[in-house]
Amino acid sequence: MSDHGAETDFSDKMSYGDYLGLDKLLNAQRPLSDAPDELLFIIQHQTSELWMKLLLSELNSARKAIAADRLAEAFKMLARVSRIMEQLNSAWDVLRTMTPSDYTTFRDRLGRSSGFQSLQYRLIEFALGNRNTAMLKPHAHDEMALGLLNAELGRLSLYQEVLAYAGRQGWDMPEALTTTPSRAPHRDDPAVMALWTQIYRDTTAHWTLYELAEKLVDLEDFFRRWRFNHVTTVERVIGFKRGTGGTGGVDYLKMMLAVELFPELWHVRTDL
Repeated sequence: MSDHGAETDFSDKMSYGDYLGLDKLLNAQRPLSDAPDELLFIIQHQTSELWMKLLLSELNSARKAIAADRLAEAFKMLARVSRIMEQLNSAWDVLRTMTPSDYTTFRDRLGRSSGFQSLQYRLIEFALGNRNTAMLKPHAHDEMALGLLNAELGRLSLYQEVLAYAGRQGWDMPEALTTTPSRAPHRDDPAVMALWTQIYRDTTAHWTLYELAEKLVDLEDFFRRWRFNHVTTVERVIGFKRGTGGTGGVDYLKMMLAVELFPELWHVRTDL
């Protein structure tokens, strides 16, 4: 190895494991049973949380770039968000190798814990505009988490930043949508629908906003797939049992499939 210049003495140098904190990372899996599939279950959710951490960082940076009219930077970040969503989707394929019989061997050990309680997932939904203040309740016991969620509710969502950018480009946008952080899910708005209709009917004249719109559609496309994969995985593993966190399980998840983050961008396709 030394003949090829490879470093082999790390007694006083930072190693690969030191840099990545692998001692902590690889010891963060603590199954509560002897069931072999519990390790799969833990690692799948922990790695998803790591991807969500990066996704949130990119979403925050994209919003700042859009707010500063640096659209080229935002396009790169939004493209990365979609690729992260692709990784999150692939994770379900691994979890689906766990059969109902496998899961029942350790499911009781989860108690009332559930992915429904994921702080980062809730922050992602809030950042993307699916804001429901009732979703603060599962985090009421955690002051830090509640602070992060309220701080997110105090910011413009990604879609609001996009509409605010359109307003700065001379488009007539409702002030309530572009200056006041929303505390409710976005609903169809005639002025926003008119914006996208004009842009999609003359893409050459409005290419930047057209490209931005397609980045949002791409993102939501992957996000919908993530939700759909969640539904099919849960149905495959537990059928129609209630979730460990008390939700309706598959029925609740199917209801979430109907949520539209950027409704006008989907509805405009019907009118073209």
